[in-house]
Amino acid sequence: MKTVTIETTERNQMIDITSIVQTYVRESGITDGVCYVYVPHTTAAVTINENSDPDVVRDVLNTLSKLIPYKDNYRHIEGNSDAHLKASLFGNTATVFVNNGRLVLGTWQSLFFCEFDGPRRRKVIIKVLGDK
Repeated sequence: MKTVTIETTERNQMIDITSIVQTYVRESGITDGVCYVYVPHTTAAVTINENSDPDVVRDVLNTLSKLIPYKDNYRHIEGNSDAHLKASLFGNTATVFVNNGRLVLGTWQSLFFCEFDGPRRRKVIIKVLGDK
């Protein structure tokens, strides 16, 4: 298991972490198995989405901001209810198969760390299980 630190710079941000996860898969020596990516935060998430066109990330973040605005009639005193809602929608885990020592992702797919209450210093935990 490996824990990596992600430094975010914006309140809402999606950061491609595919290369970080792939590096750990390679270092683990697992050739065939499964890779778990876990975000231990209630206002951050992880997802798989397109990374070919940066407008996809912009569209996702813009749409989320329209659907779940930063300021609304929330009761949570910390002022980050929108972040909790967004993180709940996306979830805190991603599971990716590993084949021949490589993450099995589609042509346009990447793993993204999703920040909804930044900027912050965050953790991502990666665990690879399988055969060497």
